[in-house]
Amino acid sequence: MAGGLARLSPAFSNGPGLQKPLDPLNTVANAIDTILTPNPCVAETFPSLSLLGAEFLSIEASLFTNYSGWIPAEWRFSQPSVNIHDVSFCNITVSYTHPGHGDVVNVETWLPTDDWNGRLQAVGGGGWRAGRFILSYAGMAGAIADGYATVTTDAGLGNAVGPMPWALISPGNSNLYALQDLGSQTLNDEAIIAKHLIKSYYGREPSYSYWNGCSQGGRQGTTLAQRYPTAYDGIIAAAPAVNWAGVFISTMWPKVYMDVTGQYPQACELQELTALAVSTCDGLDGVEDGIIADTSGCKRIFDPFTYVGSRFYCPSTGRSINLTLAAAAVANAMWTGPVTADNETTYLHGLEMGTDLTKGAPTSCDENGECTGVPNAAVKLLMGYFIDKEPDLSTTKISFKGLERAFRSFKQQFDSFLASDDPDLTSFRDSGGKMITFHGLADPTIPTNISLDYYEQVLALQTDTQEFYRYFLVPGLGHCWGGRGGQPVALFDQLRSWVENGTAPESSPVTITRPDNTPERQILCPYPKKAVFHGDILQGLSGGALTPGGPSTWHILDWDQRRVIAVTMDEEQDNEDLAIENLKKHIDKLSTDAYAIHISPDGSLISVSNNPEDDETTSVYYPPLEKLEPPEGIQTITRSDLEEID
Repeated sequence: MAGGLARLSPAFSNGPGLQKPLDPLNTVANAIDTILTPNPCVAETFPSLSLLGAEFLSIEASLFTNYSGWIPAEWRFSQPSVNIHDVSFCNITVSYTHPGHGDVVNVETWLPTDDWNGRLQAVGGGGWRAGRFILSYAGMAGAIADGYATVTTDAGLGNAVGPMPWALISPGNSNLYALQDLGSQTLNDEAIIAKHLIKSYYGREPSYSYWNGCSQGGRQGTTLAQRYPTAYDGIIAAAPAVNWAGVFISTMWPKVYMDVTGQYPQACELQELTALAVSTCDGLDGVEDGIIADTSGCKRIFDPFTYVGSRFYCPSTGRSINLTLAAAAVANAMWTGPVTADNETTYLHGLEMGTDLTKGAPTSCDENGECTGVPNAAVKLLMGYFIDKEPDLSTTKISFKGLERAFRSFKQQFDSFLASDDPDLTSFRDSGGKMITFHGLADPTIPTNISLDYYEQVLALQTDTQEFYRYFLVPGLGHCWGGRGGQPVALFDQLRSWVENGTAPESSPVTITRPDNTPERQILCPYPKKAVFHGDILQGLSGGALTPGGPSTWHILDWDQRRVIAVTMDEEQDNEDLAIENLKKHIDKLSTDAYAIHISPDGSLISVSNNPEDDETTSVYYPPLEKLEPPEGIQTITRSDLEEID
């Protein structure tokens, strides 16, 4: 049996019976053309493709019928959970080689037999895997359920979880062909092959092609935008490892710091310091929800050393203990990032406050609280397979200076293969491509500022960046998923709307988990905008974002409150007449002057306008109607104004 569906099915066959979410892009022509009956799902349907630099070895085609399962939102990164029911598709696996490279690359494509939506959604990999593993198959299953053709590649690395089986062709000699396959070349091959198979099966190529990936998949996405700008129309490049050397060194840094300084804290101490940081900084955005949204502000005001000696309860010991200097030092080092040998200059970013520090600095402690470090696999991997290139002889003891040398050595040798930090996206922009990156502010694996640095470089180079590339910071979100922060499940459909409608995402809804484990709807704003709750109004320092209406909807108000412009992203209610009717019911609660209004479905006033010709966008959110009192300085609609509108 070709492909990996058999491996996927047991993992997802017993999920909760969720309904397939409605397509929010009801303004987009979902069925772009009427699709004729596909050709038979047999190898003969798919003729050989001429691909420069490649030699095709085999093609297998198998029909899968009545596939059912459930994929959680966390494994789709930027899309909601989906219930898959009785889906049938043609699974095609193409194997090929790059002559002289000694590789065998497998590209797996799933083509729905019914209700193809005319689009391709390629899914990315994770860790050291380009694709064709459980996360890729989860993403493909979700894509098939939504009507997409979908594809993944193993980049010629087979089923290897890490690079140990392929990184070296012999001691001292790196496998540069494998690095080239993983880094870039097979990504373009994959897009070409998938579109060829789609045309052979349906009689035409996809009308739109999308990439969806996080971590390694995010790096692949930015690589595609930089090196193959016409491969995909839209790209989700989440938590991208654009600086591969930086990610590697950041993973090693906590262990190196603990070994060099001889300081090994208990896990509960790091957890206590994180909790103290959250307690101190939670309200910097104007609302206490158990999440640090303003992490840069938190680093300015929270000092872990002031808590040394404080008493707290440590669950792992079953008693109260004093917070140690070692804990404060290690936490501070992880938040600060790797430093040079003189301990004065930071050359990489650290983690954000609010992130789980225990994953990066594991220790083993006895009953007396004496701790030692746990071996870090990343140290042996980097030194043994990429720096020393002698796995059996490589050291795992590294100084600050040695770590800095390893960082520079890795960049010199492998950046051309694995880095995806070229800020020049001119060709991608000119091709009409659109890209969205999101990155969790509680990511324990890839420091958030690695991708933010890259985005700021793009902004500096191209003043029109926001026209084709937008970046969202997600408070409380871990690496691709996890944490109290909300999964940005609307972003993929917003990307699609941007590509197909020209509607750029001005905000995106998320549902966070509060400390009492209750959900709360909030919004994300495209960088450099921020969502800040101020009194009864959610403020954006640069203004302009809105979310769909609902009982817990939050909205953006410009820092300059002089203008209030009526705009909305609420697709459930975009009828101004209906909005006016809703407002009539509550007109006595409003005052002063305005030009236009808009109401959310739950009856809360979203926005009013006093200047219909002003392009600056500002919006207001009022609490539920029983608490509807306009904030000071905000203009709303009077009864006379309402009569004039009628």
